[in-house]
Amino acid sequence: MKLITLNTHSIIEPDYEEKLYSFSRVVLEERPQILALQEVNQTVSAEPAPEIWLEETGYLPCRRREGMEPAIVRMDNHAFRLAWLLKEGGYSMTWTWISAKVGYGRYDEGLALFTVWPAEKTDQFFISESRDYDNWKTRRVLGMNILTPSGPRWFGCVHMGWWQDEEEPFRAQWTRLCAELEENWMKTEPGQEQEAVKPPVWLLGDCNSRADVRGEGYDLIRSSGWYDMYETARVKDQGDTVSGSIDGWKEEGAALGMRIDYVWCSTKLQAAVSRVICNGINGPLVSDHYGVVTEI
Repeated sequence: MKLITLNTHSIIEPDYEEKLYSFSRVVLEERPQILALQEVNQTVSAEPAPEIWLEETGYLPCRRREGMEPAIVRMDNHAFRLAWLLKEGGYSMTWTWISAKVGYGRYDEGLALFTVWPAEKTDQFFISESRDYDNWKTRRVLGMNILTPSGPRWFGCVHMGWWQDEEEPFRAQWTRLCAELEENWMKTEPGQEQEAVKPPVWLLGDCNSRADVRGEGYDLIRSSGWYDMYETARVKDQGDTVSGSIDGWKEEGAALGMRIDYVWCSTKLQAAVSRVICNGINGPLVSDHYGVVTEI
């Protein structure tokens, strides 16, 4: 199994059109089974995409929970356009997308998940205290229950807040996330023995927590029983997923490089490979983050 995660920055990126096509070529070359994307944007004023076009690209509307509005996928939606390019390239994937908030005052900003395997269920939930769509700190998690060759597995796409944020601290968001997973993604199925081994759950995305800083988000995730696939990988590179000053990290020494994008698993598994892509060395720069490839 090959998984890729990337915070895309999407429409906000300079030379966006070129970077969209470049990233589509990377995906066509890598051919992952699972692809998780964050900061997947669309312009709030763009025309809605026709349903028949969405169906042709493999779009699967995400399950709505009570109080959630249906997602409207618009013509310039980054995930929709990527899905179309993948289809044209001969690598069709089922995909879903949700919007969590307004980004930069003019974009619907959200998360997307893609898979080549059948998707049995979709899910989404808030992890932020805020549920205000106009609040840029509002956060949701997107999930797909995917029928892998090893059986059904939940894959979640995350974009967390920051550890020291006074309004939306990382610890509170992680507590909500864990509670939701225990209640809805990790529960034992009816008829199974209570001691049955629960299938692994995967979390991919931008956690906004540095792997080299102790006592904060990274350590909290690990102490909660999750395994960083970079750490378990037999073959890996330096692992940095950001280099330079970006939004949210302008005063944190990011120019030295840091690892804040991850593939986590709830079960102790060893990855064969963890490597960074789209960093200007292994593939073109397409975002202010680099992508992570994990091979299991």
